[in-house]
Amino acid sequence: MMKVIEGGITSAMGFQAAGCAAGIKKAGRDDMAMVYSEKPCTLAGTFTSNRVKAAPVLWDREIVKGSGIGQAVVVNAGIANACTGQQGLDYCRQTAEAASAALGIPADTVLVASTGVIGFQLPIDRITAGVSTLAGLLSHEKEAGTAAARAIMTTDTVKKEAAVQVTLTDGTVVTIGGMTKGSGMIHPNMCTMLCFVSTDAVISRDLMQKALLEVVQGTFNMISVDGDTSTNDTCLLLANGMAGNKAIDSENEDYSLFKAGLLDVCTRLAKIMAKDGEGATALVEMKVVGAPTKEAARTLARSVISSSLTKAAIYGHDANWGRILCAMGYSGADFEPEKVDLTFTSAAGTVKVLENGVGTGFSEELATKILSCDEIFITADLKLGCEEAEAWGCDLTHKYVDINADYRS
Repeated sequence: MMKVIEGGITSAMGFQAAGCAAGIKKAGRDDMAMVYSEKPCTLAGTFTSNRVKAAPVLWDREIVKGSGIGQAVVVNAGIANACTGQQGLDYCRQTAEAASAALGIPADTVLVASTGVIGFQLPIDRITAGVSTLAGLLSHEKEAGTAAARAIMTTDTVKKEAAVQVTLTDGTVVTIGGMTKGSGMIHPNMCTMLCFVSTDAVISRDLMQKALLEVVQGTFNMISVDGDTSTNDTCLLLANGMAGNKAIDSENEDYSLFKAGLLDVCTRLAKIMAKDGEGATALVEMKVVGAPTKEAARTLARSVISSSLTKAAIYGHDANWGRILCAMGYSGADFEPEKVDLTFTSAAGTVKVLENGVGTGFSEELATKILSCDEIFITADLKLGCEEAEAWGCDLTHKYVDINADYRS
């Protein structure tokens, strides 16, 4: 059984969090966060495929692939600590050492993450001072998790949290909660900009990693705002085992239940990110059904959601289905255009715009009303099989250009 609950990163037993203003961004705005577990955690993680990797990505990857044990995460917003050479890596170490001193835990169990402008060095004195402040503010309350989620925002307009409780076969309730940030530079090829998920489940390291990789593939890898893959993409899953369930060490029913909970949390976080795309006015969900393979369905859905022309048409409330079919055509996936049906749906109704590869002569007035809502669903039926996939994105607006033209100023 699965139950959606309010909360985020502090929802799971034994996890605390905090956010504060460390003076990295504009005065008075929170720009640092900390997540801490009362007990050491087993780790799983996935990171950007961009060849340009920020210093925190390199630091965290070594911990995840090495000991696989973590107890705290320190995050800053405003400066990405990317393309910063050895000094950037040294600052990761100094941040971890500051957290080690403040929390009384080993430095090599402290993960770090950064988001913001590329190419600038961190103000390490402010970072280490921020670590001390955060350590004194740590709390297990839901509001503390929200404070952390807000502190890691950059161009985000809303905080991004989700949590769920799953009842395992022995009756134990385990909790999974997470927070993420990301609004622009979103076209992940592993996960999202920054995502942190906590759980009190007892689960093996190998199965954690397997579950995370599979869930990421169908959630964070299926969103796109602008086609740019970040240098800082990081997704971490921390499990402290405080729920005390029978260890999940095989792909049994409990593993399936845990994975379903993780999928729920990550799906909701991914959709919040897509809806909060820079300058966006609408969430767009592209669903491909009747596909011959899951891979083909995902490829086609992601191609449409990444199409700038389709995104611009959605912003203009223009049911220009040719742009969608075109994006499907250059995706690289094999399908038969003359069999495809396309449907637009929103709170304003449903309209089929394409049937068997030919326009239906639909009502443009109804289509405009449907595309004027803030959540729009596009379905493509290939009629070639039983596989399906969903991808999420947003419209492309003038404001996106404004935000990114002024990003450093």
